[in-house]
Amino acid sequence: MHLIFMLTRNDRTVEDADCLVDEVCSLGVTHVGFKDIGVPPEVMRVLVERIRQHRGVCYLEVVSTTADAVARSLECAAALGVDRILGGTDLLTARRILGNLSRYFPFPGRPVGHPTRLEGSAELIAEHCANARASGCAGVDLLAYRATHAEPLDLVRAARAALAGGTLIVAGSVNTRERIHALAEAGADAFTIGSAVFDGSFSPAKGSLRGQILDVLEACDKASRVAA
Repeated sequence: MHLIFMLTRNDRTVEDADCLVDEVCSLGVTHVGFKDIGVPPEVMRVLVERIRQHRGVCYLEVVSTTADAVARSLECAAALGVDRILGGTDLLTARRILGNLSRYFPFPGRPVGHPTRLEGSAELIAEHCANARASGCAGVDLLAYRATHAEPLDLVRAARAALAGGTLIVAGSVNTRERIHALAEAGADAFTIGSAVFDGSFSPAKGSLRGQILDVLEACDKASRVAA
């Protein structure tokens, strides 16, 4: 299981994200992303360039909530040329804009609001995961710990069983070591984290961005060893 560090807080890209890429990547983080809300397109272009300079994998997560806004976000992702695109639910629109879905990880279930919450049962999550894979998606971006109608780990297990080898990313509110370990045991391949690092809540005794990220990486490594 690997870490995808998001340059975001409260579902928005932080305004000084472009100043943070070098520090984050210097700590050994190779998967870095941002949201389509919070900074203008010219800053997003800088983020992509800087992540690529570090030979990192670049992610954009779509958190727009209307059909038109999601389409614009997908068009932005296509123009930026990011490596992987997370979020959204409309596979037909995604295919029209992206050409194919090999780098697309939609939200299964019914995401609502901003910050985003997730509605839907384990059965619905499994159905959406199977459909995403059948449509050519590389995997899904599951908002497990934002769930309003089910237990988070039940959703992770349902997604894992339905993905047929696809990549299972868990996003949103992964803010403790215990949650990282639980996700690894339940079969997640990766998780995103941002707010818990920027607000210092992952490791309350640590005062720096560096200290927070190193603790997240340690928790991730330990979880991977235990799950293996």
